[in-house]
Amino acid sequence: MKALVTGAAGGIGGAIVRRLEQEGYEVLATDVAELDVSDPAAWEDLPQVDVACLNAGVVTGTSSIAELTNEQYRRILGANVDGVVYGVRALARTMAPGSRIVVTASLGGLVGIPSDPIYSATKHFVVGLVRSIAPELAGRGIAIDAVCPGIVDTTMIADSRAALEGAGFPLLAPDDVAEAVVAALGDDETGQAWVVQPGREPLKYRFPGVPGPRVPGAEGVTPPL
Repeated sequence: MKALVTGAAGGIGGAIVRRLEQEGYEVLATDVAELDVSDPAAWEDLPQVDVACLNAGVVTGTSSIAELTNEQYRRILGANVDGVVYGVRALARTMAPGSRIVVTASLGGLVGIPSDPIYSATKHFVVGLVRSIAPELAGRGIAIDAVCPGIVDTTMIADSRAALEGAGFPLLAPDDVAEAVVAALGDDETGQAWVVQPGREPLKYRFPGVPGPRVPGAEGVTPPL
């Protein structure tokens, strides 16, 4: 069994690689030096894999939309949005039935993050894409899920670690996220968002329904789209 992990040089990516190797996978571990996920051409010649963990991602480092630079915006879209779209597209074309994709999202894809709203927006995109693309991929025999960790103790929170620890806020270890990835890979559902929080087993987030129409004869129906 072969697996692909992007963003493998980071704390979460490295933990996923190690955990998949423990599960017996032959892992193709890539980071930006080997695979620029924001470049569609970079996805063209990858070998076929049974499992893909699309983990590459960055933050903007700013809470102010007024101070957000074009470079910050394009960089985060390239890694967090384009990289997932190009990756899923390429995998959908090459994966065999029975394969699985897991995308690293964030709790910021389920709630707002005022300290980095653009990061949160990209993770909302990831969660929405996973939920929306799952039926089509299921028709190809491919499952896809998102893992949505809380705050993980990696270099991405280096500037905030002291404040978080001083407040007594519990942090996840990268290995916690890797365990959630393995849980998603072993599950029989698709299109799920797995919440990962300190001291809890990974669990599927149950999205509340939205109010339906109240038109006579069409109460509560969903769009046929």
